[in-house]
Amino acid sequence: MGTRDVILDATAKVMAEQGLANVTIRRIARAAGFTEAALYKHFSSKADLLVAVIRERSPGFTQLAQALRGGGDLMDDLTAVARAAIDFYRAGFPMFASMFADPDTLDSHKEELRQQGAGPHKANEVVAAFLRAAQRSGRLSKEADVDAAAGLLLGACFQHAFLGHMATPGQRDDGEAAAAFARTLLEPLVAGVSP
Repeated sequence: MGTRDVILDATAKVMAEQGLANVTIRRIARAAGFTEAALYKHFSSKADLLVAVIRERSPGFTQLAQALRGGGDLMDDLTAVARAAIDFYRAGFPMFASMFADPDTLDSHKEELRQQGAGPHKANEVVAAFLRAAQRSGRLSKEADVDAAAGLLLGACFQHAFLGHMATPGQRDDGEAAAAFARTLLEPLVAGVSP
């Protein structure tokens, strides 16, 4: 495993254990077994490092990219997209919440996202692009508003992930529950936009 990967893993671990508000370059360097200077050889700033962790160490981010390859049954493809989105949001909530608690960290993070051409709106854009491709292939009605459908799908996934963090003990919040939720959400959506 290379230095960059060790740094990303250590950052993800520190974030999970101590919350984003307590993440410092010094703590990350200590957890990774490197100097602070070594971290700056791979990442231009703390915000750059946090964006990389979200992209590369968030389980749902990779799953979402894979699900968006599609090509199968539209309902199955969209269910995979929804499950990946729920996993991504669920894993990210602790980090997102602490980021919003510190205005300076939030501003730095937003600036880093802007510089990289990234941000939460990109998820809506890629899901809408996936739906446009489904329109072109005839799997989705030409009249469907793909931007609205992407927003509805991801917004519902975001809420489901949030509510999962607020679940009472014994309440099911796993991949199977996410899939059932996704199918329940998607059936009327797909029925309304099918060719």
